[in-house]
Amino acid sequence: MSILYKIKSITKYFFLTLIIAITLSNSYFHLQNPRFDSKWLITTLIILVLLAYILYFQTQPYPVYLLDFSCYKPDDTNKCSKKTLMELSQAWGTFSNESLDFQKKVLDRSGLGDDTYLTDSLLRIPCKPSFTESRKEIEVLMFGAVDDLFTKIDINPKEIGILVLNCGLYSPTPSLSAQIVNKYKLRSNIMSYNLSGMGCSAGVISIDLAKDLLRVHKNSYALVVSVEAGSTNWYFGNERSMLVSNCVFRIGAAAILLSSKRSDKRWAKYELAHTVRTNKAADDEAFNCVSLREDSQGKVGISLSKELINVAGNALKANMTALGPLVLPLSEKLKFFGTLVAKKVFKMSNVKSYIPNFKLAFEHFCVHAGGRGVLDGVQKNLKLTDWDMEPSRMSLYRFGNTSSSSIWYELAYTEAKGRVKKGDRVWQIAFGSGFKCNSVVWRALRNVNPAHERNPWMDEIDSFPVDVPK
Repeated sequence: MSILYKIKSITKYFFLTLIIAITLSNSYFHLQNPRFDSKWLITTLIILVLLAYILYFQTQPYPVYLLDFSCYKPDDTNKCSKKTLMELSQAWGTFSNESLDFQKKVLDRSGLGDDTYLTDSLLRIPCKPSFTESRKEIEVLMFGAVDDLFTKIDINPKEIGILVLNCGLYSPTPSLSAQIVNKYKLRSNIMSYNLSGMGCSAGVISIDLAKDLLRVHKNSYALVVSVEAGSTNWYFGNERSMLVSNCVFRIGAAAILLSSKRSDKRWAKYELAHTVRTNKAADDEAFNCVSLREDSQGKVGISLSKELINVAGNALKANMTALGPLVLPLSEKLKFFGTLVAKKVFKMSNVKSYIPNFKLAFEHFCVHAGGRGVLDGVQKNLKLTDWDMEPSRMSLYRFGNTSSSSIWYELAYTEAKGRVKKGDRVWQIAFGSGFKCNSVVWRALRNVNPAHERNPWMDEIDSFPVDVPK
């Protein structure tokens, strides 16, 4: 919090206190006066009520609104079917036959379709990813998402006071956030943040950071950009734990515009209700289950351990425990608390832990499309229906795991289907290395009419959902 903001707050409350003191002293004087006029008392009470209302209004946290968002849809020339990926992998000549067979099995069970996207450098033979290629790739993705957002919202880029960008695996100098400032000529006093190394859950972390900044620096706009590089850490070795990432990660980006201006409520899409972050990095197993490292041959890639699903489940339970009291109805809270007391206080080991019915708290679920196994685990733990999981499974099928931007492709799917109605609550759940599980809850401020939307699903939404082989 800035010193200037503190001075303004102290000054504001000093004058309010002074007005109250003067009003009360005058009231006391008139009460002691034998010629007391009841009108003065009524006036005093009205003033006090108004001041109390002002104090209450001023001390409430500023609302944060989501005005709109955009998800980048790459060109058709970047489409890569599972068959094409296997042909490329064989042509690159770096994988053993055993590794090629393993990748094919993973792809067949991954939940991905044949229309996902890869960067240009990975679609070439020979394949030679480079720092320069990664920069070009990232620029196309993040500028494409931001350009599309600015065509949706009539706003002068210089009005944006906060910029938060997250990209886990690529962190150049100047930073990616600086590239956006340069591209769109944002103002010189913009608060710019560049998050790296925080995995697929960094999109929610970026929203949480922007929320905190908006509530301090009021009446401002925040631009959040979630992007990931596809070629920088593509793995060309033969360790199985590092080959899985090649089969599920694809390119994508999202740009989100937030506002803390109360006047923007009338045309915003959503209001931010809650953000809850859970970090399990203190646990060694959780810390090591997703890591960027070198194999025995010195080849770099993302290693996914066999414990990933269990770690994700434990992180989700911890996050649900923190989120539940904020969103669940009283009946669900009492059931959960009752079983907790029975197990912890009365040591009743035969009592099963109660899993609250989160469908009573939310109408829509956007679960990070990390992979089919992750989605299966979440659906089982939360007892969600196939309809609830449809946005996540279809996003995985159509776009693959686009890392931190995946939850926005899922919300775009929900909007394209015309499912978002005024008052609906949306739960976005993201998992990431560390290990982290983060949640953000939105409340729809209006019906979202797909006829008025432009997002990457609109020209093909009628062909979804599709049956995904298991």
